[in-house]
Amino acid sequence: MNYSYQAINNLGNVIKGTIDAASEQAAKEAVASGGLIPVQVAPAKEKGGLSVKKGMGGFTQKVKTRELVLFSKQFRSMFSAGIPALRLLEVLEMQTENSLLKKAVSGMREDISQGLTLKEAMEKHPAIFSPLYCNMIGAGEASGKIPEVLERLSYMLEHEEKVKSDIRSAMQYPVVVVITLAGAFFFLLTFVIPKFAAVFSKARITLPLPTRIAISMHDALIGHWYVILIGAVCFLAGLRTYLKTENGRFVKDSFLLRLPVFGPMFVKAAVSRFSSILAILLSSGVPVISALTILSGTIGNSAIARAFEAIKGQMVEGKGLAGPLSEAKFFTPMVVSMVAIGEESGDLEGMLKEIAVHYDEEVRYAVSRLADLITPALTLALAVVVGFFALAVFMPMWDMTKMVK
Repeated sequence: MNYSYQAINNLGNVIKGTIDAASEQAAKEAVASGGLIPVQVAPAKEKGGLSVKKGMGGFTQKVKTRELVLFSKQFRSMFSAGIPALRLLEVLEMQTENSLLKKAVSGMREDISQGLTLKEAMEKHPAIFSPLYCNMIGAGEASGKIPEVLERLSYMLEHEEKVKSDIRSAMQYPVVVVITLAGAFFFLLTFVIPKFAAVFSKARITLPLPTRIAISMHDALIGHWYVILIGAVCFLAGLRTYLKTENGRFVKDSFLLRLPVFGPMFVKAAVSRFSSILAILLSSGVPVISALTILSGTIGNSAIARAFEAIKGQMVEGKGLAGPLSEAKFFTPMVVSMVAIGEESGDLEGMLKEIAVHYDEEVRYAVSRLADLITPALTLALAVVVGFFALAVFMPMWDMTKMVK
C-alpha cells in the first residue's frame, strides 16, 4: 500500500514523499531507516499508470516503460526456464536498478509467499502495473500461458512507447517554430512598436487600424501585465481542475478526436490499440465482455471508452461484436467488416491482429507525415504575424512620405 509521509532530514528540512509499505508502522520504520525523522505518515491516494514518486532524498523517480519491458522479458525468460516464482522474484529484485520497482518486486515476493496469486500481488502496486497488465497476467495464470502473455505485453509496451517517441520527434520542429514565433511576437510588440509609435505620434497622422491594434496590445501588455498574468493563471488552474473531472476528460478527448491532422491519427491509434489488446486478451482466455471492460479503462480516451460501454451493453443483449461496432462512429466499415468475418469464421483473434497490423502502418505513416502536414499551418501563422507587424509599421510610414511630398 502507498503511504504519504512528511519527515525531517539531518539538515532540519521537511521532506515530503510517498512510499510502499505493508502497514503504517512499516512505512514509519522505512522512512526512519532512510535517515529521516517521520513527522506524519498516512495512506496516499493512488493514481493509475506509471506514476511518479519521491524517494528518500526528495528526488523524483518513476518506473519508465523500458524498465517495465525489461522486467517483463526477464520474468518471461526465467519463468520459461522453470525457475520457481519466489526464486524468480528474488533474482529480479537483485537485478532491478530502479528502487521503486525493486520495492514493488520485494512486496510481490512477500505477498506470493503468503498465498496471493501473481495478479493479486501486482494489483497492490497500481503505480507500476496497470489494470491491463494485471488482468492479462491473471488471464495467463488461469490459462497457463504466462510466458506468452508476458511476451505480448512486452511487444505492446515497446510498440506504444515507439509510437509516442515518434510523435514527440515529429513535434519537435513545430514546437520550436511556435515558441520562436511567440517570442518574436512578444519582442516586436514590446520593443519595436513603442519606438515607432513615438515617431508616429509626433507626426500627428491618422494611424491605420493595424497600427492602432498593435499599440493597444502593447499598452495592455505593459500597463496591465499583472491582470493578464493573474487571469491566465486562474484560467489555467480552473481548466486543469475541470479536465480532471469525468466530464472534463470526455470534453477534452472528444475535442482531440475532432482536431484536423491530429484527430484522425488519434482515432487510428485508438483502433490499433483496441484491436491488438482485444486480440491479446481473447487469446489469453479472457471473455469478450470482460475484455471490453478492461479496454474501457485502458484505451486512453474517455470518448472512445464511452463507446465501448455502449458496445458492451449491446453485446450483453446478444448482438455480437460487429453490429454494435458499426453504430460506434470511431470504427470504419473496414474494421466492422473484418470483425464480422472473424466472428463468422471463428477466427476473431486473427482478424483483430490483421486490423492492428493495418492501423499500426496507418499510424506510422501519419506520424511520419505529421511535420509535413503542420508546416503549411505554421507558414501561414508566420506570414500573418510578419504581415501584421509590417502593415502596422510601414502603412504609417507610407502616409508620412506622402506628407513630405
